Amino acid sequence: MIRFRAGEGLLGLAHADITTFPAEAVVNAANAHLAGGGGVDGAIHQAAGPQLPPACRAIVARRGPLEAGEAEPTPGFALQARYIFHAVGPIWRGGGHGEPQALARAYRSCLELARAHGVRTLAFPAISCGVYGYPVDLAAPLALAELARGLREGLAEEAWMTLYSAQAYETWLGHARRILKD
Repeated sequence: MIRFRAGEGLLGLAHADITTFPAEAVVNAANAHLAGGGGVDGAIHQAAGPQLPPACRAIVARRGPLEAGEAEPTPGFALQARYIFHAVGPIWRGGGHGEPQALARAYRSCLELARAHGVRTLAFPAISCGVYGYPVDLAAPLALAELARGLREGLAEEAWMTLYSAQAYETWLGHARRILKD
């Protein structure tokens, strides 16, 4: 684990399992229908237990599918986190279809939910970097900059990038060392 200062906040990177990370809210890299799936989305759905799918269906029934960049909260249910913030990232289509803006909005939306719900610490996955195909070397600097900006603005006290694989952790750490100050 490593931490960087962002104003009064802390931006950390951890080689960790997001489903057990000690944060008040965990961010789920969700699909538009909040239906659960593979990767981190499937892991969070499984760990949160059987109450999560009906809660997600209720959100989609109330407001319709989420657009890339949007996020919605649910309780954490069986997770130790109080909340799950379900963020929809963009599907990578070459970068010329608004993907950078949508990815930044996905991170920003979660920080705004944190402020609205009194959440001080959040754990994020690498949104869109799995099956959605967003290149990590483009996503990491953008995500880290957006999280640092939100922390400087006081939207939360701590934001953690929780990377499941050692390779992902090292890649994100390299970007963090280049763009963030210790």
